[in-house]
Amino acid sequence: MTSYGLLVFDDAEELDFVGPWEVFTASTMVIGADGDHHVSMVAERNEPVRCAKGMAVIPHHTLDDHPAYDVVLVPGGMGTRTEVNNERVLDWLTRVALTATWMTSVCTGSLLLVASGVAAGKRVATHWGFEDTLDARDDCTVVRNARWVRDGSVVSSQGVSAGIDMALWLIGEIHGPAHARTVQRYLQYDPAPPYQADV
Repeated sequence: MTSYGLLVFDDAEELDFVGPWEVFTASTMVIGADGDHHVSMVAERNEPVRCAKGMAVIPHHTLDDHPAYDVVLVPGGMGTRTEVNNERVLDWLTRVALTATWMTSVCTGSLLLVASGVAAGKRVATHWGFEDTLDARDDCTVVRNARWVRDGSVVSSQGVSAGIDMALWLIGEIHGPAHARTVQRYLQYDPAPPYQADV
C-alpha cells in the first residue's frame, strides 16, 4: 500500500494539506485499507501545530519517528518563510527524498522543496502571489499559469485548492485514472466557483 506523509508546521495553510489529506484518505478507503495506517501528519515536535487560520492539529509522528513514506507533501502558508531557515526540516526533506517515490508541495511549500535541494534546478509551481519571489532565488524555474507541475519525482502545485487537483492527479498516477475518478466522485469534487463569471 502507498504511504503518505504530510508535513505540518506553525502557520501552514490549512487547506494546503487538508485538501490532499481528504484525497489520500479517500483513496485508501476506496481501495479498502484503513487510512489511519497509510496517511499521517509529521511535524518537528510531538505537540499541537497552530496553522495559519487558527486550526490546531496534532501530528501523528515527528521528523525522527515516522514510517517510510512513498509520498511526502509540503504545504505552504506564511510558515514557510520561517521553515526555510529551519535546517532540521530541510535536512529531513533531503533525507526522505532519497527513499520516497514522490515529493510534492502545495502553494509556497515549493520554497522548502527548493531550499532543501529536492527541487533545486527543477520546474516548480507556487501561489501566484509568490511566483516573482521564488523566481528571484534563481535556483529553480517557476512555471506560471499551471495548476501543478511535474518534474521527475517532484510535483508542485499552485495555491490552496490546486493541491486537491494535484493530489487527484497523483493518485491517478499511482493507482490509475479510473481510481482517481472514483475518488473524485466520492468527494463530489466538481468545482464551479460562484464568482467565476462576470455577472
